[in-house]
Order: sequence, then C-alpha cells, then structure tokens
Amino acid sequence: MFRGDYPSNTSGFKPSALAVDMLHPARFVVTHFWNPAHLIPLVEVVKGEHTDAMTVQRAMDVLKLMNKKAIVLNKEIPGFIGNRLQYALFREAQALLDSGAASKEDIDAAVTYSIGRRLPVTGPLMSADMGGLDVFSAISNYLFEDLSTDQRSGEVLSQLVNENKLGDKTGEGFYSWAPDVSAKMNEEREQTLIYFLKNDLKAGMSK
Repeated sequence: MFRGDYPSNTSGFKPSALAVDMLHPARFVVTHFWNPAHLIPLVEVVKGEHTDAMTVQRAMDVLKLMNKKAIVLNKEIPGFIGNRLQYALFREAQALLDSGAASKEDIDAAVTYSIGRRLPVTGPLMSADMGGLDVFSAISNYLFEDLSTDQRSGEVLSQLVNENKLGDKTGEGFYSWAPDVSAKMNEEREQTLIYFLKNDLKAGMSK
C-alpha cells in the first residue's frame, strides 16, 4: 500500500503490540476503516510507539486520494476514538434499559430524533461550544456521577447473548428481525449513508 509500509485494519489492537516482532516497526501503522467502508468516510490512523512521521503522512496522503476523512490518533489507547465514543453511548443505553428507565424503542428514539440529528454536523465538543461551555460544565458536574460505570455487558444484553439471540444475523436480539424487516432497515440505513456521503463529497472533507 505504501513504500514498504505495513498497514493493519484492526479496530482495537495496539499498533505497538502488532509490530513487536517486525524488522521495521517504524513503517507500521493502523488504518482502521469503519463499516460499511464504502459508505463511511472515517478512517482512524493510529501510530505505534515506533511509527515514523513519513509512514503516517503517506497513509494520510493515500486516504485523501481515496476521498476518506482520515484522523490521527496520537496516543495508543484501546478502541481508538470512534469505538470508545460508540461504546460509551451503548453502555448508558444498556444501563437505561436494565434499570427500566425506558423501553428499547424510546431509548433508540432519544438518539435518532435528537443528538443523532445534530451529530452529522457538530461533534460533541463543537456542540458544547455552541451550547455554552458553562452550561455543559455544570451539567457534567451533576450528571456524570449518576452515569453508568459498569465494567461488563448489561443484564439484558448478556441474557440475549446466552440465548443466542444475536440480532439481525440470528433473527432476534433486542428487536425481532424478520427478513422483510432486516431488508427494510438495511436499505434505509444504506440510503441515509449514501445521502450523507454525497454531501460530504460535494462539500469536500477538508473541514
């Protein structure tokens, strides 16, 4: 892919661990594509302890030619950036469901009809700037202590997995996935991603 560089598409392994027995660890870098890769622009470029600047720059240059939105992770951490943000939300969603605070449908709706509408335009830090950092700080100070700190999968999720109810691929999970429902939801998600991708390409992804 690069000038003798060695990329990996891992979504969580630390680059330094993968490159430990390599002759040229300076040439190793992670380029984590998000699925579905043909519709999601983001690629996380993750440096290892010994990855050199030239390897990172070559990765960034190639990804730009591919019309991808490449971001650089400067510090090796499990899950990188995207998965950490995704699973922080997923942990709280599980906690809300397990506690009986709301139904699964309303928990999902709380995302798709609110913050999910804003996130394609403003990420969490820009949203805080626009809402006022004093407000976001005050809410953080009283709300953080009540958010989930669970270290394992939630009760409902664990039970579903134990019963081999694994979601779309087995026909049942949090929701029931009849073939027509699966086809409809996958088509709707794909068309939405295509819409956003066309807008990204039209506007350019330099921002």
